[in-house]
Amino acid sequence: MQSPADYRLSQLDELESESIHIFREVVAELERPVLMFSGGKDSIVMLRLAEKAFHPARLPFPLLQVDTGLDFPEVLATRDAWVERLGANLVVASVDQAIADGIVVDDGRTSRNRMQIATLLEALESGGFTAAFGGGRRDEEKARAKERVYSHRDDFGQWDPKNQRPELWSLYNGRLHEGEHMRIFPLSNWTELDIWHYIAREEVEIPSIYFSHRRRVFERDGMLLSEHPANPCRDGEVVTERTVRFRTVGDLSLTGCVESTAATLDEIVEEVAVARVTERGATRGDDRFSEAAMEDRKKEGYF
Repeated sequence: MQSPADYRLSQLDELESESIHIFREVVAELERPVLMFSGGKDSIVMLRLAEKAFHPARLPFPLLQVDTGLDFPEVLATRDAWVERLGANLVVASVDQAIADGIVVDDGRTSRNRMQIATLLEALESGGFTAAFGGGRRDEEKARAKERVYSHRDDFGQWDPKNQRPELWSLYNGRLHEGEHMRIFPLSNWTELDIWHYIAREEVEIPSIYFSHRRRVFERDGMLLSEHPANPCRDGEVVTERTVRFRTVGDLSLTGCVESTAATLDEIVEEVAVARVTERGATRGDDRFSEAAMEDRKKEGYF
């Protein structure tokens, strides 16, 4: 007698299905969504899921990148390649332009990463966007573990972690008052390891700096930072050339790399599987200012 077919989905298929459902729900419920796309691994996976959600149609929303002016060239090149392949509409919100327009004040002490907050809020308001898809995952950082899939933001773009809406049985409440918007996190239930398994399965293009390469770096606050004119060494810091790769990408003056020989996706999966520190905890300087650094930024409007 023939045994019944096993229709159970794999873990990756379940995650993919949930994320696609979220994309479709948002487009059906909220008037003007936008997808925040940096060209990093999480936003690439998010864009791949959006592509699947609406195939064969084009994406029903534009992409938005907040450009700090200190992004890695390899990441920007990958961003542009994805935009060209999908024929997507990319909106770039520039921190430099925000400074020139008086939206952000450069006091010489505040990082470009923090200046993204006002730049992003201005871009969302001027674009009339009522929902912004973000690539945040709950395993990344304590504050992001508090997020719901639909994260309500008030008319000032602020987030109150103590006043979030219940999401029972995957039912989402997208009701908004004038001036409010939602941040949507389709990757909430994914882990870093899930992301890498999915990238390997889908064979999607990612920036080359995620793979092992030789780079001139120096050590600061326990991190290896890239040598760059915008990120000069301080007294006592020595530049050396090492074999490294990046686990996460962002503002190059704050994003560290790790020593690694992982040059293939399989080797990265093996490396991440045994890692005991999240990628943000290991390599993001903006999360080291205090225990609540990320939560403080998110309350102000950070993604």
